[in-house]
Amino acid sequence: MFPENFLWGGAIAANQAEGAWLEDGKGPTIVDMIPHGAKRMTIKTGEVNPVTLLDGEFYPSHDAIDFYHHYKEDIRYFAEMGFKCFRTSIAWSRIFPQGDEEEPNEAGIAFYQDMFAECKKYGIEPLVTLCHFDVPMGLVDKYGSWRSRKVIDCFTRYAKVCFERFNGLVKYWLTFNEINVLLHAPFSGAGICFAPGENHDQAIYQAAHHELVASALATKIGHEVNPDNKIGCMMAGGQYYPYSCNPEDVWEAMQEDRKNMMFIDVQARGYYPSYSKRVFEEKGVKLEMGPDDLDILKENTVDFISFSYYSSRCASADPSVGLSEGNLIKTVRNPYLKVSEWGWQIDPLGLRITMNSMYDRYQKPLFIVENGLGAKDVIEEDGSINDDYRIDYLREHIKAMNEAIEDGVELMGYTTWGCIDVVSASTGEMSKRYGFIYVDRDDAGNGTLERRKKKSFDWYKKVIASNGEDID
Repeated sequence: MFPENFLWGGAIAANQAEGAWLEDGKGPTIVDMIPHGAKRMTIKTGEVNPVTLLDGEFYPSHDAIDFYHHYKEDIRYFAEMGFKCFRTSIAWSRIFPQGDEEEPNEAGIAFYQDMFAECKKYGIEPLVTLCHFDVPMGLVDKYGSWRSRKVIDCFTRYAKVCFERFNGLVKYWLTFNEINVLLHAPFSGAGICFAPGENHDQAIYQAAHHELVASALATKIGHEVNPDNKIGCMMAGGQYYPYSCNPEDVWEAMQEDRKNMMFIDVQARGYYPSYSKRVFEEKGVKLEMGPDDLDILKENTVDFISFSYYSSRCASADPSVGLSEGNLIKTVRNPYLKVSEWGWQIDPLGLRITMNSMYDRYQKPLFIVENGLGAKDVIEEDGSINDDYRIDYLREHIKAMNEAIEDGVELMGYTTWGCIDVVSASTGEMSKRYGFIYVDRDDAGNGTLERRKKKSFDWYKKVIASNGEDID
């Protein structure tokens, strides 16, 4: 049984939905420099430094689905579905266009005040991420992004403004989106590009340490501004399975899990885990820390742990075992699982396993803030969109969530990813659709932006109305 106050809803991110990338004083962010197409991945991984926009390339974040001008219409749809919660993010550069200004951009604050007020009008609680892959490019250009401790001060100034100016409108907060993605896509995760011959691990883990200190300080500020604020961390989740019962595969799976859990260990427990010492030594990483950093981390742990879940993962010590296509976080292909059109493995039971594993590890409330199926949707002659495949995917994952709750896991809520179609973070495509609401826009940026309901819209409305009881 789902709790009576369970937060059902959906999720988007500013950089994948808002568009209006330079409107009302907003500055460019790292996502605004990542094009759709063949050059996308080399920029996301930090191999190429996107100093300027490239001629002839399409940048999908610049217009996205224009949520900036359609938010009232879109939130009205969310209210019709019965959302209790709407997860979105604040574009840091709407508040501080270059990232390091002393005073905020009032036009940006006004937009989010209006948008959050629109949510509250319908009884929808905003769940707001402070940094969802959108570090201002001003901070990348001036300081090398999170390589520099100076960015900690910029972030805490930004966080304080958000907590103060949106107080009473927002009480659920996340500091960083999928913080572990920094390991897999350093530029899109945290604005990190590499110099020739540089120790990548040193740059990545030093940047991560700065983010962790910033997250702890933001948590402290959020609780000082309003003790009722609930502040969480967020990771790209998914349990690793050993490819076989060979002990080497079991060990490999444990190692991969630890890689992704390390940052959440710090945010939830308040200290670096014991295994991190050996990891840093073997990678040649020597963290530079401020004299108070460890105390800051210890004294300001998060209230809850949120995560995305699209698939479980699989690991093998044998390098000849093939990898699955599609996932940013590379994983061995699990022969027992079906895959989506984009090669993402589908594993509802893996969600139950992941939830139990995380709750056993941290004993803090969990919040599933992303889960969904990216698929190509077809508009029928009568205008309908019959996305039964999406309904099937979500139904089975909701069943798994319910089983985990019965197992004793404390779950605060569930916000499906891309509740309205948005630009795909991994590929930059619009054709990889997740939403209950179709947006008329294609991969090249063409379309009317008309919104229309899919079959899953009424299905999810029924699920929410029944608090998860009616999912057929």
